[in-house]
Amino acid sequence: MLPALPEKKMVFKGLVTNKEDMDKLMLTPRIHYPLLGSSALITFEKAEVAQRIIEVKEHMVELSYGEEVEEVDRCRMRVQAGPVEVLLPSTLEMALIRSCRSILVSELPSLGIPDEGLLDKLELFFSKTKNGGGEVESREFLDDSGQVVLTFMQDGGASLSSVVVERLIARGHVEVPIGKGKYKLKISPHVNGDITNLQ
Repeated sequence: MLPALPEKKMVFKGLVTNKEDMDKLMLTPRIHYPLLGSSALITFEKAEVAQRIIEVKEHMVELSYGEEVEEVDRCRMRVQAGPVEVLLPSTLEMALIRSCRSILVSELPSLGIPDEGLLDKLELFFSKTKNGGGEVESREFLDDSGQVVLTFMQDGGASLSSVVVERLIARGHVEVPIGKGKYKLKISPHVNGDITNLQ
């Protein structure tokens, strides 16, 4: 396990059309870089801007707030700029496992209700067999994507939960009453992944 790479839950929302592409997943890295104390990592949209700042090396940064500050109250800091080499992986392999007991619910409306209230409404709806669901074991709100993972109970070792999951995924979308309206929510497979090779 690499300390610079935090654990991150990911949701695969792509459509696989070719059999050979089934095990491929494109990721956009969000750089987490360990820094020494009293350091800051600043990224620029244009490389030439960063290059100009690095060429000057020493900079005087004005820390005072406001335009009309007395000379006595001014606060400046001398800083040095230098290049940072960010190592990005050349190869990343992941083992993806599709859950037979969980679904991913997306396209949730923004209604201004607390997450817990929304989770309660989804659990109530999907726990009813008339809605194609079954007994919900757990529910989790994925903050970074605004989606919900619902996991169904395993019925005494039988594969009832996988039947419920497959039936809901086959429907693709479900109309769910929330508050005073009905909202069309997307149902997808829930996929977990572990990094198996990072170079």
